[in-house]
Formats: sequence, structure tokens, C-alpha cells
Amino acid sequence: MSSYSVEGIPEYGKDLINRFMRFFRPRSVAVIGASREPGRVGYAVIKNLVDGGYKGKIYPINPRAAEILGLKCYPDIREVPDPEVDSALISIPAAMVPDVIPSLAEKKVPVAVVVSSGFAETGNPELQEKLVRMARQYGVRIIGPNTYGIYSPWYNLSLSFTIPYEHKGGLAVVAQSGGVGMASFGFARWKKAGISINVGLGNMSDIDHADLLWYFYADEHTKAISFHMESIKDGKKFIETAKIVSKKKPIVVLKAGRTGYGEKAAKSHTAALTASDEVINAAFKKAGVIRVYALDELFDVGRSLAMLPPPKGENVFIITMAGGLGVLLCDAAADNNLHLMEAPQDLVDEFKKFVPPFGAFGNPMDITGSCTPDMVQKGIKLALMHPKTDAIIIGHWHTVITPPMEFAKSVVEGVNEARANGMDKPVVVSMSGDIPETLQAIDYIETHAQVPAFFCQPERAVRVLGALYQWARYAGFLKK
Repeated sequence: MSSYSVEGIPEYGKDLINRFMRFFRPRSVAVIGASREPGRVGYAVIKNLVDGGYKGKIYPINPRAAEILGLKCYPDIREVPDPEVDSALISIPAAMVPDVIPSLAEKKVPVAVVVSSGFAETGNPELQEKLVRMARQYGVRIIGPNTYGIYSPWYNLSLSFTIPYEHKGGLAVVAQSGGVGMASFGFARWKKAGISINVGLGNMSDIDHADLLWYFYADEHTKAISFHMESIKDGKKFIETAKIVSKKKPIVVLKAGRTGYGEKAAKSHTAALTASDEVINAAFKKAGVIRVYALDELFDVGRSLAMLPPPKGENVFIITMAGGLGVLLCDAAADNNLHLMEAPQDLVDEFKKFVPPFGAFGNPMDITGSCTPDMVQKGIKLALMHPKTDAIIIGHWHTVITPPMEFAKSVVEGVNEARANGMDKPVVVSMSGDIPETLQAIDYIETHAQVPAFFCQPERAVRVLGALYQWARYAGFLKK
């Protein structure tokens, strides 16, 4: 188990951390309802564990099979040779699920994920209530039911019926919807975004967002948290937990069901209980939670906050290759409550040594479309090394003098050189130009410098920085 501070963590939070440390980092996994038939959920889960490279023990539970994919089957989890099993997934008919809880307890399973459907979401709340009662009685915690499962990439654990995910990183993703959870993987693969944990909560009968926050707080791999919510199960618990966790790691939330139409759909989808949007906004603000309003924004803000270091001050500086782009970046900075510093005279004097005289020497610093890659690199290093700058926004547009990939290499070299000299400050990039060259350049920047970069989205680049500052102010990172 990784070390973590226990100050301010209630006893139930410590218990959850200990349970999740076993569940997300298991030495052994049981799949109850494992199947020999391709196309079945119970087969897909076993195949994902094998194909995903999981190194622990896998116990398929199926009373009518001798083996599945070369793994010995057991008729009951109580017959596996280990005295304890760390993780369990249940994929059997809904009516049978509560009856397996005592056997999980006998094997000291701390948490089980139930992918089976047929509970409250289909008008059968009594069965769901029975499941929770049994779980509480026997001391087993439940994720789900009606979920796609969980992923723990740092431990090669794909405990789900969707395909494994290979990119390890700092973003924890939690979705109350299977479709949203799978969308997160599609986006993450496209962006090659590193994931620390992905959890599908489904009906959220037991384990909820607040419970998971304790593990994210303690997990050394998690740097930022993205939540898709259709409901908040226990508002007070969530806010009190988020208050503590937000001081250490940013929490980004897409709260669905904020309109009358969306609320109705959420109730029919996962039997969600919803609250008024005004109450949600006030609660999030109190807890330091960053709220977003679109799915792509949830992913972009979350993955970016997992990449960026916290700022140490409010002074933001813009470098742009185009005056019009600089205007857009300035407007976006105002919209996101960012402070555009007055350009220090000594910094202006240094830029004047290599920027054409028709540039704009202020903030934004317009180094013009005639700038060369060397000028880009030099400008970025100058800005990052200056003691008065706290964060940098860089705007590019496609020219034959500095085409996208040449610009990208200059950004990477400038940023990494400044870091090597002890100046690790938040940097975001907006690039506009032809494709595929610009998209390839964005990928290069994100891969080689861990700097969020955006295609034809200057506002999104600044929104990400604004979210970082929103969190940093709450968490107390900014110098007075």
C-alpha cells in the first residue's frame, strides 16, 4: 500500500482506502459467471484480463466448465485455493446476485463490481435493495450494478467486458453511464491520454463518487479526477469529502441531468436521484470542484490538469504569432478569470532584440508570422525563465516559415530547457493550421513536453488554464 496522510480522513474513509488498495491492485481476481462462449460478458472479462496483461491469479467461476482460455474453473468462489480474493466481478442473472454475497465474504473480498443488469434501472428496486442489504450484512462493498466494470491500468487490470486500455497516466475517470465511460476511452486513445483508474458506477447502489475520492486521494498515480454524474447520492458526504480531496488534487465534474429533459432521462437510465442545478453549483463551489458542461470539456480539462504543474502566482503571459489570435486569447483569459500581467520592461527589451519591429511588444507578445523556429524557442525560454511570469499561453498559426512540426519542436525544446533550469510553469498551446500536419505537431508537443495543446481551439486552451487556476486558488498554491 502506498503511504498517505491520515489527517482529516474519517474512519470510513480509511476503511475505503484499504479496501480499494486491494481491489484496484489485486493479487487475485474472481469472475463469477465466467463463460466459455465468445460474445458473452463472462467470456469477454476473462479474455480482457488475459489480453490486458494482468499478472495476478485469475479464478473463473463456472460450475459447468473445466477451464476457460486455459484457466482452471471453479464451481464456487469458496473452492478457490487462496484464503482471500482481492477483487471480484459478478456477471450472472440479476436475481442470483444477492445470493453470492455470503461466499464473497467468506473469501474476504473487499469490493465486488456487479455488471449484471435488471435492478432499479428496469423497475426492480426491491432486488437492488436486497443486494445492498446482503452486502452490508456481510461486509462487502458493491460497485454497480448495471455497469461496464473498472480499469486499473497501472496494474494491467481490465475488469470489464470492453477492450483493455494501455496508456498509463494521472487521470482518474468515473462515469455513471456505460456509454460515457466508453466515450472516455475513445477520447483517451485518440489523445493517448494516460489513465490511472476508470470506474463505471452504473446504478450506484452502494459505492458512489465520494467513496472513490478517498482512493484517488491516496493513490500516488492519480493527479486529477474527472467525474461524470447523473446524480449525487449523498450531497453532504460528497461535499465534505471533496473539500479535503480538492486541497490535494483537482476534481472536474460534468453533472448531467441539469435540465428538465436531462433529469427525466437520468431517472429512467440509472434510477438516479437529482437535485436542482442551483444547489449543485453552490455545493461544487463550496468544495472547490470545477464544473464543466460538455463531454469533450470534461476530458480535456481533466487530462490537462493531470499534466500541468500548479501555478505559484497569478501572472499569465501570452506569446502569439498572430495579432488576431492574441485578441481571442485575451478575451478568453478575461472569461476565465486570468490575470494578464503587464509585460516587464526587461522582458520586452529582450524580445525586441530578435522580434521584427512590426511586432507587438506587450502582453500578448506578438512575435509575428515571420518568426522562425529559433525565435519561437528563444521567446518561450525567455518568458518561462523570467521571475515574474507564472504561466504561459502560446498561440501558433501555420506559416511556411514556421510550419507546425517545426513550431512543435521549438515548443518542446524551449519548455524542456526552462524545466532543466528549474522553471516548471504551466504552459498551454493553441495551434491553427492545415491537417494532418497540425494534428501531428500537437501530438508531438503533448508526447515530448507533457503540455496540453489544442487544434483551432484558443478558447479551450485558455479554459484549461483557467480551470487550473480555479483549483490552485482553492487549494492554496498561489503565493500572496
